[in-house]
Amino acid sequence: MHTKFLSPLATALACGIPAAMAQPQLPDGAGKAVVEQSCLGCHEPVRIMNSGYNRQDWQNVVHMMLNVGAPVPPDQIAVVTDYLVKNFPEKPKPAPSLIAGSTHVEIREWVVPTPGSRPHDPLAYPDGSIWYTGHMANVLGRLDPRTGKITEYHPDTPSSGPHGLVADQDGNIWFTGNFAGYIGKLDPRTGKFIDYPLPDPNARDPHTPLFDRRGILWFTVQGANMVGRLDPKSGEIRLVKSPTPRSNPYGMVISSRDVPWFCEFGSNKLASIDPDTMAIHEYTLPNAASRPRRITITPDDVIWYSDYARGYLGRFDTKTGEAKEFASPGGPNSAPYGIVYLKRAVWYSESGVRPNTLVRFDPATVTFQTWTIPSGGGVVRNMMVTRDGNIAMAESGVNRVALVVVE
Repeated sequence: MHTKFLSPLATALACGIPAAMAQPQLPDGAGKAVVEQSCLGCHEPVRIMNSGYNRQDWQNVVHMMLNVGAPVPPDQIAVVTDYLVKNFPEKPKPAPSLIAGSTHVEIREWVVPTPGSRPHDPLAYPDGSIWYTGHMANVLGRLDPRTGKITEYHPDTPSSGPHGLVADQDGNIWFTGNFAGYIGKLDPRTGKFIDYPLPDPNARDPHTPLFDRRGILWFTVQGANMVGRLDPKSGEIRLVKSPTPRSNPYGMVISSRDVPWFCEFGSNKLASIDPDTMAIHEYTLPNAASRPRRITITPDDVIWYSDYARGYLGRFDTKTGEAKEFASPGGPNSAPYGIVYLKRAVWYSESGVRPNTLVRFDPATVTFQTWTIPSGGGVVRNMMVTRDGNIAMAESGVNRVALVVVE
């Protein structure tokens, strides 16, 4: 497997120790030799040994590795999976905290066609369909929830790592090529792709894209610590550095004043961008340990953020700079992640509990309500509100796309 996939793939496995240190040996057994030959080119043994999944999750991880070039012979896939399941079983995670309430939802889920796709971001399209990025399978997918039919589109650039996606006013699908350093455009009517390479070779991992009201595409570049803008009319791309080193620009929203805001997953900050000068202004959150990962915004420009590191839901008033925090029901290790604002409530997922939960927070009454995700969720990295007031979700670890029908 090519080393350029090391950083993205490392997120699928537990963090290890520096390669220079002595490495432990994998347990003996059928499949060990194939794992050593196929996996250790990119992962130290401790990365694998610190992992722990059930059979379904290990099957998904194996297919993700195959999608990006792991050289496992076809007749050894089952052997490798059995070896991993036997020697590195699932590790316990916090149980969800279930809170009853008066809101009723139905969670519908669909398995995507390509195993190990790792659906990353969803896109609620105006025609009622749900698009998604198959991050590890170089796929964009379109689900028709009425029929369950899923159509896949494959970018021309191999191993693009499609990540975030958004539609323009003409119905074109724009996405970030997270492994290949480009912004992509798909015309769903023709199936034609156009690539817009980022001008800085350091900007290798574009992340979250969003259009402002002028039709300018804004995007974060996480590892490169940058924020960018692309003018679709001219193709011009501009990039600026985030003021805080290693701040990892992540989720993004556009305010009612057409100002882009993003959260810094590598620090305890939110930031705004001047749409004309691209000057960045940072706002420090109260707790130094906060790590906001995704954000959503209300019509009155209040930003809500999921504090992934501390297990909190945060509220930030862009007009006053005031911040408030609310402990998530699942506790400090609940890892809040994907988040949206819908029907005067904040909705988000807890990815650190098993099964994952869908959480509803009512700001008016300061009350929570929670539901478990039927398939387990497998980490809901992003959500989007549909045209008819429901929620589209991508479920990475269980290879599914979901629709939450809010009754």
